[in-house]
Amino acid sequence: MKAIVYTEYGSPDVLQLKMVEKPAPKDDEVLIRVHAATVTTGDVNMRGFTFVPPGFGPLPRLMFGLNGPRKTILGAEVAGEIEAVGKDVTTFKPGDAVFGIDSSVAAYAEYVCRPANGPLAIKPANLSYQEAAAISFGAGTALSFVRDKAKIQPGQKVLVVGASGGVGNYVVQLAKYYGAEVTGVCSTRNIEMVKSLGADHVIDYTQDDFTRDGEIYDVIIDTVYGRASFAHAKPALKPNGVYLPVAGGPKEMFQTLWTSMRGGKKVVAGAVPEDRDDLKFLAGLIEAGEIRVVIERSYPLEQVAEAHRYVETGRKRGSVVITVSPS
Repeated sequence: MKAIVYTEYGSPDVLQLKMVEKPAPKDDEVLIRVHAATVTTGDVNMRGFTFVPPGFGPLPRLMFGLNGPRKTILGAEVAGEIEAVGKDVTTFKPGDAVFGIDSSVAAYAEYVCRPANGPLAIKPANLSYQEAAAISFGAGTALSFVRDKAKIQPGQKVLVVGASGGVGNYVVQLAKYYGAEVTGVCSTRNIEMVKSLGADHVIDYTQDDFTRDGEIYDVIIDTVYGRASFAHAKPALKPNGVYLPVAGGPKEMFQTLWTSMRGGKKVVAGAVPEDRDDLKFLAGLIEAGEIRVVIERSYPLEQVAEAHRYVETGRKRGSVVITVSPS
């Protein structure tokens, strides 16, 4: 089968189209014919450490492979059709259209195996495979921060930094779903898009600094990789407000612990679980029209390197999709 393989870290040029052996599902796995995948900031990090939060030092190399990547095919998000199932699988059958995410990656290929009991769900009927592929990472991360970490309540004032990005656009939509008054921060070219997602107010960061306009918020969710700063956001928080850095590093982890032991403004950071029940919940919201998928660009499998090059600029809005097999 065709796959995009990389055997060393570096620029997008390390991603090469090759023929590799088609995987076979284990007893508890399903074999998926991949229709679509995505390029997330996580994929870009695993290839070139572009968006690693400050303070992690050599940790990413220890995680992914000290001298080179242990897993040579990227692509955490996937959408496709189940072609075969292992003998112990009862939750899916051949022909099922599914979507999901797995940190074991490998979706930049024509076929991939995934655990049947992992973060995998039936594709919403009203979505294409390309749209379904773009749900798990962005919407799953947003749900974890909006619902579980911030515990947003109706009537709260929420500020979303990076409101047009792959995670930020879902944060805006989910915060509105949970009843918040939402202000999005984005660049000039994305103002209308963020408004269309339901934001009540939009701040153009190229013209204004949200910490200087006198507004204060119950919750600030910062989705911009590598630029999180509690010190910068603190003046815009209410006395018991919460700051959530989606891509927080060691400093933010320490601040989470430190501020939890003190009164007043808090930092809340942490890992995001990959949960199949969350995927089912998000699929239901999408089918009901409560939230929608935003895709900015789509590339064929052969142009994954170009897709990585674009995501690496840090200017993408919504998701960047890879079309593997025509659906």
